[in-house]
Amino acid sequence: MRKAPRQQRSRATVDVIVEAAARVLARRGWARFTTNEIAAVAGVSVGSLYQYFPDKLAIAEAIRERHLGEVLLVLSGADGQDDDAAITLDQRVAQFVDGVIAAHSIDQALHHVLVDEVPLSARSSHGAFEAQYQRRYRALLASSGGRSDEDDDDDDGVAARMLSSAVEGVVHSAAGRGDLGATALRTELVRLILAYLRDRAQA
Repeated sequence: MRKAPRQQRSRATVDVIVEAAARVLARRGWARFTTNEIAAVAGVSVGSLYQYFPDKLAIAEAIRERHLGEVLLVLSGADGQDDDAAITLDQRVAQFVDGVIAAHSIDQALHHVLVDEVPLSARSSHGAFEAQYQRRYRALLASSGGRSDEDDDDDDGVAARMLSSAVEGVVHSAAGRGDLGATALRTELVRLILAYLRDRAQA
């Protein structure tokens, strides 16, 4: 962002711009995503928009960062970090899958554009997001009877990245086809994760 909003009114303006931009991006796609239309939909002047965002890529990054935050939010409590010892591994994995699907079902059209059309830029928050994201997968691995999610063992890190990449591949592909809400997809994704966790725990 060009200027960080400090006052409540400024933060509200930025929120309105990002929300409007998300609607425009989902409807128009990246090629026809313009700051003029964003400002019109948000009900602000183009000058006000440029106070905070230097260009449309910066706005798209704000949308992407909001999406990443939503992913972390819905995965909270479904990754084995709670103290509920009564929950089974099957239930925990099912909750985890429901969280991942929910995060990517909020606006499938927008998600498709973000993944397939918007160029990637250097993101200062990406490292922080990735660390939290991988921590949730490590916790899921630990809940299956493996080593502690706090263990810095390289094998655990590789396993967490492998599992997260597999899940992302399935979910992103399904979102692109428009069948993310299919019951069969959820069932098979739960089965895939459980098979990997149990095989690794036995090994």
